[in-house]
Amino acid sequence: MKHFSVQGRSRFWWTMSSLFILILVMLFVSLNTGVVQIAPNDVIRTLVGLGDERQELVLFDFRLPRMVLALLVGAGFGISGAILQGVTKNELADPGILGINTGAGLAVVVYIFFFQSSMASISGLGVYILPLFALIGAFTAAILVYFLAWKKGVNPVRLILVGIGVNAGFSAALIVFQIKMNPQDFTKALVWLSGDIWGSSWSFVLALLPWIVALIIYSLYKSPVINILNLGEQMAVGLGARVERERRFLLLLAVAIAGLCVAAAGGIAFLGLVAPHIARRIVGPKHQQLLPVTALLGALILLVADTIGKNIIAPAEIPVGIVVTIVSTPYFIYLLMKTN
Repeated sequence: MKHFSVQGRSRFWWTMSSLFILILVMLFVSLNTGVVQIAPNDVIRTLVGLGDERQELVLFDFRLPRMVLALLVGAGFGISGAILQGVTKNELADPGILGINTGAGLAVVVYIFFFQSSMASISGLGVYILPLFALIGAFTAAILVYFLAWKKGVNPVRLILVGIGVNAGFSAALIVFQIKMNPQDFTKALVWLSGDIWGSSWSFVLALLPWIVALIIYSLYKSPVINILNLGEQMAVGLGARVERERRFLLLLAVAIAGLCVAAAGGIAFLGLVAPHIARRIVGPKHQQLLPVTALLGALILLVADTIGKNIIAPAEIPVGIVVTIVSTPYFIYLLMKTN
């Protein structure tokens, strides 16, 4: 048993180190590539303050904030999905499938429709208010799904089916608001809702970074509670856990993280489903190890998808959410067929 524990810790730290190195490599690759090509030597020179004004503008004002958002959103969606899967004990739980992403997206579109002249005009206080609307929409969707799925407890299959239904309802409402937008905003909203890192500015990074980082850190702190809940309700009660209270709190935590991520990058589907599953195969089900690995995996997957999306048909871009969906859909079908 001791040997297994040591071996498990060794695998965990090896995995964390490998993922961290891969993220650094992808950050450097992403800085090099894009519509404006910058040679690796010039990237290094610019980062240490020796580049010209054009290179500094491209790297510091356009690429770096977008990459930071990609890392935050990827880690956030991964953590949110891992918590939802752990709390509901459902392998298919994901913020996108449960309608949380669509609820947050609807609230953001409603905010833009009534309080902003266009999607391109969000600045000043709007940058900070927009995430609040995303949270309101995410919580509304989650509460609606939870109460509709409740029937002497929350059945995992019932939760997924209700989530799909709520997701469809919010999607219909989204279409109504999109039709009423001007054509330019309609196109932007359509791309953003499919998953697009659109608010790539340092002000938007600063508006989201403290909240997402704080919630992820707190999720890591609560990871032992998820392990206890996975033992079963009777065992968890026997160990002194307030099961329903902890379950609701963790669900709200996952919803808050997902809502903030939607504000930054729209409704990226399946990322919160795939990243926890891959992490679980590597380091096992213990959430003290699963959550950190999931966060790094989610960040890496989204950074790779963003790099592919902005380069594969340059100068045009494929929204990052579409790249993630193309890669993740076969895995989702596999899980759906595998799950009893």
